Order: sequence, then C-alpha cells, then structure tokens
Amino acid sequence: MSTSPFHFLLLSLLLAINVGCVLAGGYSLTVRDSIMIAHSFANNPSFGPAQNLHGATYTVDVTFKIPKLHPKNNWVVDIGEASEVLKEVCEAYNFKNLDEMFPGEMTTTEFMCKKIFEGIKKGRGKNWFKGALEIRLSESHKAWASYEGKV
Repeated sequence: MSTSPFHFLLLSLLLAINVGCVLAGGYSLTVRDSIMIAHSFANNPSFGPAQNLHGATYTVDVTFKIPKLHPKNNWVVDIGEASEVLKEVCEAYNFKNLDEMFPGEMTTTEFMCKKIFEGIKKGRGKNWFKGALEIRLSESHKAWASYEGKV
C-alpha cells in the first residue's frame, strides 16, 4: 500500500486537530528544568557500553499547547504554576538510579519522556491544564527525544 503526500498531510492534520492544535495556528508556552540520573541497559547488547551503569544529565522542556488563549488571563498557562509542576516532577527523578525506580525497564530517553508527560498531566490535580503537552528531553545539543499527547 502506497501513501501519497495528500494522505500524509491529511493524517497529520487529523492528528493536530486531535491534540487540540492546528498546524497553522495555536499558542504554546515552554518551561525548562534539568535532571541528573543514573541508569544502565543491562544485558542488552544493542546499547554497547551503555549496558553498564552510567549517568546522564537531561534538559527537560515541557511545551504547553492550546488553540486559543485563556479568555480571562490571555495566556496559555500560568508560567509560575507550570514551572512548579515541572520542578515537582523532576524532583522525583533527580539524582536517582532509574534501574531501582523501574526494575526491568529500558529507561531510554523516550521512556522518560512518557513518564514525565504522565507526571505533568497529573500535575496539581484534575483538569489543571487542558490542551496538549510536548515533553522534550535533551541529552545534548545534538540529541533529544520527545513525547506529545493530549491532556
């Protein structure tokens, strides 16, 4: 089955609408923090020397996305609250050994993006933010991973 550029564009647009953002519009706000973790990819030759215990420092960017600004405050989200929620989520992982937190899991950068997404989504309680989130963990200025989903 071949996919035409039209089909790709249509699927992309449907995905964008599903997460509450339109490709040619919408607003976003990003907050940043960092975490230092230890982990290994034990017994998985695909990871080469990273099978051994090693450390990583991630820059954590959380982008909050909405199609329209909040009607009363004219913002995407309270930047102070967003920063505090991110700080709380990061504290759960900072200076921790992920092998102990997630036994048997390959705690890849992609895996951690989803975990941080879940923490931000939970935030300060039900419905603290409505829209979409993109979590980006940067291992360096050359490599990063992300996870995006609707809240």
